[in-house]
Amino acid sequence: MTKLQIRAFLYQLGCFAILFLSVRYLVAQYTSLMGFWIPMTAFVVGTLLSPKFKALRTKDGEKLFMKWIFLKEVREIE
Repeated sequence: MTKLQIRAFLYQLGCFAILFLSVRYLVAQYTSLMGFWIPMTAFVVGTLLSPKFKALRTKDGEKLFMKWIFLKEVREIE
């Protein structure tokens, strides 16, 4: 794995973790779901809402890109 691929993985993991923990707390506090359904709901919401990062090789070298459900276009990071 290249340095940018590792960075993309860590960004994606960090974004998912933040969303997962936030949604898990909110679901546990403000809904009547219990047991297995709390982390399962947080997992699905975190997976759908977290941005996707990818390192791609272009003619200018390797670049890091991000796609998110709330943005129309794919954005280049750095």
